[in-house]
Amino acid sequence: MPIRILPPILANQIAAGEVVERPSSVVKELVENSLDAGANRIEIDIDKGGAKLIRIRDNGCGVARDELVLALSRHATSKVATLDDLEGICSLGFRGEALASISSVSRLSFTSRTQDQSEAWQAEAEGREMDVTIRPAAHPVGTTVEVVDLFFNTPARRKFMRSEKTEFAHIDELVRRIALSRFDVTLLLRHNDKLVRQYRAASTVQEQERRLAAVCGTPFMHHALAIESEHSDVRLRGWLATPAGARPQNDLQYTYVNGRMMRDKLINHAIRQAYDELLGPDRFAAYVLYIELDPRQVDVNVHPAKHEVRFHQARLIHDFIYQALFSALHQVDSQEPLAMSEVSLPATEGPDYPGQAARTDWYGAEHGYRAPAEVREGARQGEPGDAMGSDRTSPGCESRTANGGQGGHGVSQPPQAPSREALRGMAALLTTLPGLQVPNLTTNKPQNDAPLDATPRALTLVEGCYLLVELGGRLALLRLVVAERRLLRHWLLEGWGQGLAAQPLLLPVSFKLPKSQHVVAAEQENLLKRMGLELKSGGRDTMILTRVPALLRQTDLARLLPELLQLLEGLSAASDAEQAEVLCQWLVEQGLASDKQYDFATATRLLDELVSQLADPLSDKRLLRPLSLAATLAEFAQE
Repeated sequence: MPIRILPPILANQIAAGEVVERPSSVVKELVENSLDAGANRIEIDIDKGGAKLIRIRDNGCGVARDELVLALSRHATSKVATLDDLEGICSLGFRGEALASISSVSRLSFTSRTQDQSEAWQAEAEGREMDVTIRPAAHPVGTTVEVVDLFFNTPARRKFMRSEKTEFAHIDELVRRIALSRFDVTLLLRHNDKLVRQYRAASTVQEQERRLAAVCGTPFMHHALAIESEHSDVRLRGWLATPAGARPQNDLQYTYVNGRMMRDKLINHAIRQAYDELLGPDRFAAYVLYIELDPRQVDVNVHPAKHEVRFHQARLIHDFIYQALFSALHQVDSQEPLAMSEVSLPATEGPDYPGQAARTDWYGAEHGYRAPAEVREGARQGEPGDAMGSDRTSPGCESRTANGGQGGHGVSQPPQAPSREALRGMAALLTTLPGLQVPNLTTNKPQNDAPLDATPRALTLVEGCYLLVELGGRLALLRLVVAERRLLRHWLLEGWGQGLAAQPLLLPVSFKLPKSQHVVAAEQENLLKRMGLELKSGGRDTMILTRVPALLRQTDLARLLPELLQLLEGLSAASDAEQAEVLCQWLVEQGLASDKQYDFATATRLLDELVSQLADPLSDKRLLRPLSLAATLAEFAQE
């Protein structure tokens, strides 16, 4: 066979084999184009796992009409023009192959409008000939790319696509990775017209940690260490889990180089070495790490899917990552107490869909909360008195670590010296509590009249269900289960209009109910679905429960459902607001046992959330009670 130049369509389809591995590859390329265009809001619509439709809509700068045809041509890009540009790439895309390759194996439409244009224009390309047609369209400033019938003209490729569920799972994981790489961008993911993921733009540390908790889950945040290290012009920051937070699979390992998602062998090897002696053979580290360096010191053009990079000073980067993580892990390991949790968390979590109900990214299988802003600006600047601040110095790098899961157990500055009388008076009560910072208490004033309008500070855990706090120089005891119920009730009421996310039961539960309760279940079907409960008839007097909210997964459902139906029957004449109040209270009472045990990290987060989310929550004595040390102080004074 003679040597010849490949036809353009065949060359594009061969290139598509590298660029378009599956529907998630299309989503990756198009979302990265949106990010390069400066978009801060990206909507992703998927039908049939991406086989039928992939639509990416953004509010970026758009593409001018005169460049639309060129944008769908191979090797057409606005991101590099010279060899110097290639040696210092700052954008996510640069090869100019994505749109041409995607349009060669699908029906693609590209609608865009720039700020300078009075109207939008749409370019369409389809399959083999890839002839591009342009026509006017209605569209705001930005771009929408629709990819319809992926691989319709390459049956062999379509045959290797997996099920709809599997393909969408890959897209979902990709969006999670992107959400962690760009906290400043709002991301919405829909599947078959159903909102599945919603990540709002996060500008503050609290909002960023809230998104981190939504992506990585509450167990990760319970064990997370915030790390920030810098050496020369290389910076490493992010979060990594302590050995106690290791996982049975490597599903929480996210690394980024200059904002680009990576699965680089050198980076992974350095991280594994840092954890080497701390993890068993069947345990995997969990981390979200960002590496930032001069773009000229890294080559991103070494892998077809850009998953790997080549560092110009590979050994330096490897040793820097290893040293920073090793130091952080062992510095925390040497502190006491190290145990992160007195509560056994589930090894796996059910899926959680923030878009289905407000606040669902704050509670899941364990009804956890968003991670608190442990790494505050004051701690970063080393402010005295901040218990979360910790400055470390190790050979070759300056590293600052903050324990994201231990609340007040970090390295702290010495507290203000209390009076001798106050120390003696507190000794009888508090000498058995480790790591306590004693507030400066007066000896001549009883403390049961302490004002509760000051900012509370967590001191230590008492019997696993109470938190000793300091308010304005006085002590008080916070009842944790009541605090958690207040917060959950507040969040449930906020999201009541959208309803709670329902989670499927592995084994549906059957009930035998009287006819009257069958009638109630039928009449209140919409209200039950709003609570996250889905029922179907099992014939005659039987009902089958198939889905429940996360709060009720660990409860006795066979007992609770008839009780709930009786409650609904009594609320049939109540207003919507009254129903919401009663049912939200019922949910939190059933979902949270009154004897639940807590660890210090969770208790501290509860206190932070209580103060920030609710109006005047500490004035209720059922929740917080001042402690008087007057009798103890008087006894010491008489000795």
